[in-house]
Amino acid sequence: MRVFVAGATGVIGRPLLPLLVAAGHEVTGTTRSEERADEIRATGCRAVVCDAHDADALATAVTEAAPEVVVHQLTALPDRFDPRDKTIYDATNRLRGPTTSVLLDAGRAAGARRFVWQSIAFAYAPGPRPEVKDEDAPLALDAPPPFGAGVRTLVEMERSVLEAEGLVLRYGWFYGPGTYYGEGGSTAVDVRKRRFPVIGRGEGLFSFIHVDDAASATLAAVERGAPGVYNVVDDEPAPMREWLPAYAEAIGARKPLRVPAWIARLAAGRMATMMGALPGASNAKAKRELGWEPRWRSWREGFREAPR
Repeated sequence: MRVFVAGATGVIGRPLLPLLVAAGHEVTGTTRSEERADEIRATGCRAVVCDAHDADALATAVTEAAPEVVVHQLTALPDRFDPRDKTIYDATNRLRGPTTSVLLDAGRAAGARRFVWQSIAFAYAPGPRPEVKDEDAPLALDAPPPFGAGVRTLVEMERSVLEAEGLVLRYGWFYGPGTYYGEGGSTAVDVRKRRFPVIGRGEGLFSFIHVDDAASATLAAVERGAPGVYNVVDDEPAPMREWLPAYAEAIGARKPLRVPAWIARLAAGRMATMMGALPGASNAKAKRELGWEPRWRSWREGFREAPR
């Protein structure tokens, strides 16, 4: 099939392109720079250099590619993850808002019959205690800044994609090359400097996914599966008190500190409270309906053994 990947040099785009080519698909990928375009061409894909915020240029790129499948992997997150930064999601929100309409409209006009969109699996509304959620659970529309605005943007984006009978992939917390948890990423740096503590009792659940597994799930969604929402996460949602020390050990860092929740709230505001009640996500639907299995079934092995 002819596949158009918007954001082809991002953390999912990079491992996804070789998978698509190996599966026999004809791929066009976008990037903002000519230098990164060479990376796309090296995988055997056609590269288009354009600014995703330029609606006309993006629509033209889609039209010329005449795709049967459109894949949205555009993000614009800063190099450093800092939940205190009220603008951290602003640029990505713009890519998940207006850009979605451009890609959907241009894709339909070009004859695309399948749409696969990136979303997140850590946007579920917290309950009285952390628990594992499926795709029907409500999202955290009233989450504190800066997360709340991002969740509300996701809701509108997902609605547009589902109305177009597309597939929404809610990815878990990424780890692996190019991510915050990868070698040189800001989370890895903070953990090594003991600036990433376990908050309170460390009960908040995290659902991780290695970028290679996220890419394989995306390939599955390109090729099969009914329209709908799918959590793309590993098999073991885990509380912070378990995964954070294991991650620190895997990267050769000292054991993380523990701080009371009230101190974390003083430092990071309401986001700290939210992290302590964060729900996990179930991958049962993706495994059942996409016929997909993660290579790294648990962060326990992934942190130690997977590429980073």
